Amino acid sequence: MKSTHRFFCILLLCAVGSLQAVSQVNTTLSPTARWASIAAEQYWIHPDITYGVANNYTLKLDVWQRNDAKTPAPTLIYYHGGGWVFGDRTGATLLLMPYLEMGWNVINVEYRMASVSLAPAAVEDCRCALRWAIKNAKEYNIDTDRIVLTGHSAGGHLSLITGMLPEGTDLDNNCHGNEKLKVAAIVNWYGISDVADLIQGPNLRDYAAMWMGSQADRLAIAKRVSPLTYVRAGVPPIISIHGDADAVVPYEDSVRLHHGLTVAGVPNELVTIKGGGHGGFKEAELEDAYEKIRAFLRARGLQ
Repeated sequence: MKSTHRFFCILLLCAVGSLQAVSQVNTTLSPTARWASIAAEQYWIHPDITYGVANNYTLKLDVWQRNDAKTPAPTLIYYHGGGWVFGDRTGATLLLMPYLEMGWNVINVEYRMASVSLAPAAVEDCRCALRWAIKNAKEYNIDTDRIVLTGHSAGGHLSLITGMLPEGTDLDNNCHGNEKLKVAAIVNWYGISDVADLIQGPNLRDYAAMWMGSQADRLAIAKRVSPLTYVRAGVPPIISIHGDADAVVPYEDSVRLHHGLTVAGVPNELVTIKGGGHGGFKEAELEDAYEKIRAFLRARGLQ
């Protein structure tokens, strides 16, 4: 009887031990889950900041500021997509996550759509947002030597043109200042490089035509806001991600940009998603793209 009692005690102890082990396994968070659990405590969120007014339209942005950084932090500026004709910054929130997980500050920018102002208004606004970030760097703990621009589709175009424009063009007239508008790198997700190519001919796209409207000098404006116009030595390093079956933004845009930058001696990379369309990439393709982005940024001391 004593041996039987001892046997059941041993079984009970084993069962308790097993339950404790299972409990420990179930309550141990993965690195991703742990970050998701504590991220809210790591950031101050400053929403709906006015960075300018144009055509009686109030321009807004949101700042996600790392609250425990002891020194100025690398900062991402994000421009949303939508063909310059639709979309808003709130729809892009989840696209900011990779950079928040890296511990960066993030600035999410709104700009004027075609329904408010035709081209080149969106470019003017995005340049103003960059100037605002540099001008307010101390208040929001922004490292002005480590500002990276990014966006998807039209946002990719805006990140390219904002970072590639030389100083002193009339596209900066809406927000004057003495700040040097420099960025450390650009991450371009299938952005338009040649706007002029999309408003006429075989690559005509409705969204591009709508952004230009019926302006008499629409072709000249399109060339002024085309990143390919400004390819030259000294522009920021650029990594582009583009599907070679994209029916919305021609893949050839990124190929031509890559070639031009390479000839000019600009550090750059083109990540081609085989069979990929206009976004909607597979999980493995996105993971690979972000691994390449991180490596590209790391090689330039930005991560």
